[in-house]
Amino acid sequence: LPEIQLLPVSRDNLWEVISLDVGEKDRDFVLGNAESIAQSYVQKELIPLVIYDGKTPVGFLMYCIDADDGEYWLYRLMVDQKYQGRGYARAAMTEILQTVQKDKKRRRMFLGVDTKSEAAVGLYRSLGFRFDGQVSGKESITVLEW
Repeated sequence: LPEIQLLPVSRDNLWEVISLDVGEKDRDFVLGNAESIAQSYVQKELIPLVIYDGKTPVGFLMYCIDADDGEYWLYRLMVDQKYQGRGYARAAMTEILQTVQKDKKRRRMFLGVDTKSEAAVGLYRSLGFRFDGQVSGKESITVLEW
């Protein structure tokens, strides 16, 4: 896996983060980063993070302890089209899972995935997420328990 860092969205990196783009074929599967950052401004529990390889922002991740159910949720994960296929999504997921698993009060993380995104489904399944039967909009809900 590539060595990455997950760092907060800040005044210094905002425009770089907003300019990250998954590319045409994946746009139906993930909201733009500007929309996600706006959502985090209103939903204060959301934690937006930039995926860095060295000093280069390569993607975006947003997670939280959800206000509705008190569980961890991954709200967004994207890797810019120029950096896809290099293991950044897996590295970011590994990093965030290590972070949330330190919380001994919670034992699972949820995320919604559009099942038409075979790459995303494959990644999440390989990390141990399983479909739990819930559907929210066009996303099927998966859960990882530890």
